[in-house]
Amino acid sequence: MKAQPLSELKTEFLCEVSVDLEEAQPIGLTPHGNRQIVYVKGGTVEGPKFKGELLPGGGDWFLIRPDGVGELDVRATLRTDDGHLIYSHYHGIFDASPDVFQRLFAGEAVDPSEYYFRIAPFYETGSEKYAWLNRVVAVGVGRMAPHWVGYSVYAIL
Repeated sequence: MKAQPLSELKTEFLCEVSVDLEEAQPIGLTPHGNRQIVYVKGGTVEGPKFKGELLPGGGDWFLIRPDGVGELDVRATLRTDDGHLIYSHYHGIFDASPDVFQRLFAGEAVDPSEYYFRIAPFYETGSEKYAWLNRVVAVGVGRMAPHWVGYSVYAIL
């Protein structure tokens, strides 16, 4: 029997994220690839159901694999504008030509159409008001500039 798709994939806009970043800490070439750690200075999250600020201290344990593709490994804490804490963690893929990687790491602003930057965030909270986030699968489309990343995040319905 041939499997049939269950339904069309539907999304709902969840939030826009803007993140200010510290200077990268280059760990160097490891057995897994070229590792660097980038910590969060702060930022904002704004959507129709919640908004708030990203707290300092989160970060990305970014790895450029031997095949040249970047893997994101991010953890961050959000404080909503009404005082609730939400933990976010996500993995993602950043894929660009060697030229685009070089331009980005040199501090040049590069149009997002020149690279592939996607994330899959998950959320955890003890807040009753935002407990619905504990049950959301989301995806995001990213863009970057020197010392900054931004995401448009969508819940998968």
